[in-house]
Amino acid sequence: MKIKIIAAIVIASTLFTYSCTDLEEDLYDRVEDGDFGQTPGEIQALVGGAYSSLRGFGDAISNSYPTCEYVFFLNEVASDEATIPTRGTDWYDGGQYQDAQRHTWNADNRMILSSWRYCYAGIAKINSIIYQIDKSNLSAEAKAPIYAELKSIRAYYYYILLDMFGNVPIVTNFEDVGLPSNSTRQQVYDFVESELLESLPLLPSGKVYSKFTQSVAYSLLARLYLNSEAFVGVARWQDCIDMCQNVTGYSLTPDYFASFLTANHTSPEIIFAIPYDSAAGTVGNYGSSMSFHYLQKLAVSATGDYQWSANGICAQPGVFSTFEDTDKRKKAMLAGDQINLATGNVIMMDNGEPLTYTEEITNFTNAKQNEGVRLHKYEVKAGEKWERDHDWVVIRYAEILMMQAECYVRLGSPGLAAPFVEQITLRAGTEMPATIDLAFLDKELLREFIFEGRRRTDNIRFGTFFQPWWEKGTTPATRAIFPIPASVLSTNSNLNQNPGYPN
Repeated sequence: MKIKIIAAIVIASTLFTYSCTDLEEDLYDRVEDGDFGQTPGEIQALVGGAYSSLRGFGDAISNSYPTCEYVFFLNEVASDEATIPTRGTDWYDGGQYQDAQRHTWNADNRMILSSWRYCYAGIAKINSIIYQIDKSNLSAEAKAPIYAELKSIRAYYYYILLDMFGNVPIVTNFEDVGLPSNSTRQQVYDFVESELLESLPLLPSGKVYSKFTQSVAYSLLARLYLNSEAFVGVARWQDCIDMCQNVTGYSLTPDYFASFLTANHTSPEIIFAIPYDSAAGTVGNYGSSMSFHYLQKLAVSATGDYQWSANGICAQPGVFSTFEDTDKRKKAMLAGDQINLATGNVIMMDNGEPLTYTEEITNFTNAKQNEGVRLHKYEVKAGEKWERDHDWVVIRYAEILMMQAECYVRLGSPGLAAPFVEQITLRAGTEMPATIDLAFLDKELLREFIFEGRRRTDNIRFGTFFQPWWEKGTTPATRAIFPIPASVLSTNSNLNQNPGYPN
């Protein structure tokens, strides 16, 4: 998508103690308190900083990008969907990917720190913007919808923390420089719910692309209620259905992949996305190059006009076979011979073997270069720059349909789930099952949302997370949440480590 990036009015370097780490980040679009709020452009620039934070950041401490390294990587590799095998000396990186695959991670894992910092950097940015609005000349009436929008984005970050870490500090005051303490997972859950419910009436009721609207808030509340039993031990299936039924104005695209094209901002299915535009300087959206083989560029362009690829993340063995051959969604994975467009022949790797992606991975700790089916969901085009221009899909209408289907099954009414599932299978080109049960829904969620970074949460809700799978034994219940990063604990004595992990 092509978007207009608003130039920073003032750039100030601010140390955010609220992240519980030594995180230094630039605060964009900051203006003097007495001058703020005189024009719509100033307001737009300031609030735009909250949305830009969703793209994450990279620095010497972590790569905190939601589209690839390491937020997406962590959630994918900890699930039964994807893996990052070690290939010779490539992709070992201290064993962090092996530990994530085997659920043997510890508090020093860099991917875990990256996910923590992604959320708290965004929260710190939003808290600073709220502080500036507090001090501005805007009327209380004018401030109210801005607060609603900002608090909803902050609630999204806290939802991620609730899901991934559970017992985290709730920090809302930009001026409070004290070291925060843990809140319980129940308290974080209640905070996310209350922030969204209180903001709802003040959010836009219509469709506004890549902005927090009432439909986005309803969708997040539905996610919260869908996972309520897993998060806090209280099932709220009907509440999830009620929230889904408030989401209006969206529809499935006839072509499943239309929501994943480079110009995907026109998709009627996308409820919320994070916009990217490489020409405007957005960074972090290079996930495709993290999956393909080094020579994949020859299969994308006859002249090799495509970015370098790192030959990393791929599907776990067994995932590709989960799809029927008629399932259109199977094309989200790249398998088989890779053809050199200049010669028409199969690309030959440096070792003289053909570049043929296989589902099988014979040795997780020393995989062959061509092993593993590759991620291929978003459009790939010749001439693309390292930073891709497709918007990152966070919520789409298919999720609203599948959440309702699952809740009806869990409430004992699988017949009521059929109309929702039928829309999904019809588009996919697959047949409706004779019985819609949880076993079917578990696999259908894998197929529909393959490589969208949400599978770990589904695994936990369905209980499969704790069962053995490829290269993983039984997982203790305490590992449904990650540990608080060791470097965070070392700088904040008020924090306690999550249960099941050593301090």
